[in-house]
Amino acid sequence: MPSAENLTAEVEGDIEDVNGVLKITEIRLRYRIKAPAGKREAIERLLGQYAEACPAYQSVKGCIDCSWTAEIEEV
Repeated sequence: MPSAENLTAEVEGDIEDVNGVLKITEIRLRYRIKAPAGKREAIERLLGQYAEACPAYQSVKGCIDCSWTAEIEEV
């Protein structure tokens, strides 16, 4: 079951002056996932698909460049 102990994220972003208006231009996420042994492949598949179902990403895609990485530790 997901919890704060096995799923954390660090988020960074860039704010730039675009034609005199400050705008968020990029968001970078770094996930840290602790997963049961043998679940790495399943988690990697989910990470490859989740953007299409993520309401936050769907709201900003095309407006803000977003990228993510994941560190998966099997425990």
